[in-house]
Amino acid sequence: MRTSTTGRVGQYAALLAYLVFLAFPFLWLVSTAFKSPRELGSLHPTWIPRDPTLDNFRQAFDEQPLLRAAGNSLLAASAAAVIAVLIATPLAYVMARHRTRLAKVATGWVVVSQAFPLVLVIIPLFLVLKNLRLINSLAGLVLVYVVWALPFALWMLVGYVRAVPTELEEAAAVDGAGRLRTLVSVTAPLLAPGIVATALFAFITAWNEFFFALVLLKTSDKQTLPVVLTHFIGAEGVADLGPLAAAAFLATLPSLIIFAIIQRRITGGMLAGAVKS
Repeated sequence: MRTSTTGRVGQYAALLAYLVFLAFPFLWLVSTAFKSPRELGSLHPTWIPRDPTLDNFRQAFDEQPLLRAAGNSLLAASAAAVIAVLIATPLAYVMARHRTRLAKVATGWVVVSQAFPLVLVIIPLFLVLKNLRLINSLAGLVLVYVVWALPFALWMLVGYVRAVPTELEEAAAVDGAGRLRTLVSVTAPLLAPGIVATALFAFITAWNEFFFALVLLKTSDKQTLPVVLTHFIGAEGVADLGPLAAAAFLATLPSLIIFAIIQRRITGGMLAGAVKS
């Protein structure tokens, strides 16, 4: 009993340390965003600003087109998430239900493709988009994000599809439902939490992506929010710390808000209500 209690205390301590490790950068970012220039230059920094101010936020919006950049990021990330999920869902169903050798090879390729570094593909990708005349366009960026998110989305959804018992589909077939009706009325509702979770991860990945956007977008009116944030760093590498922290804080809010809204769907039981009466 004593060993079990000690182990549980150790687990909770490790979890608490991990949460502190994750929360520290965000809390320091929020604190910096509300500090005055005098506090930012202080030799004795504090967690809580002594004289909170919104000047950093005003200066950030005055110096850079944050709203336009946020709109570009929102458009690219939303379109990429929706398209990736629409393509990955039927493919994942086929790969999960028909475990042929080709499906196994495709699954292996999906896993291996996640190990490819961005630098390895950026040059051929740039040349392909140049031939398609999609350089410096949000459509080209969305295409890249879809291709990049598709393997991970497919890998996630295959796991969700395999978690749906085939007996439910067989029961629907016995009741006279066709293949399409079974997919729409039985399987799709059970996959809803997985689809939402996959779309969320695809959205966050595209929202935070920097490298592709930096290389493919040339004009300021097309740049996304992560690229615009780099404009707060001067030519000599000196960062305008207050406005940068304020803009970075605003850039993290969409991901946090979306996760807070749909977290119950992600953590909810995938097969809740699936028992046939």
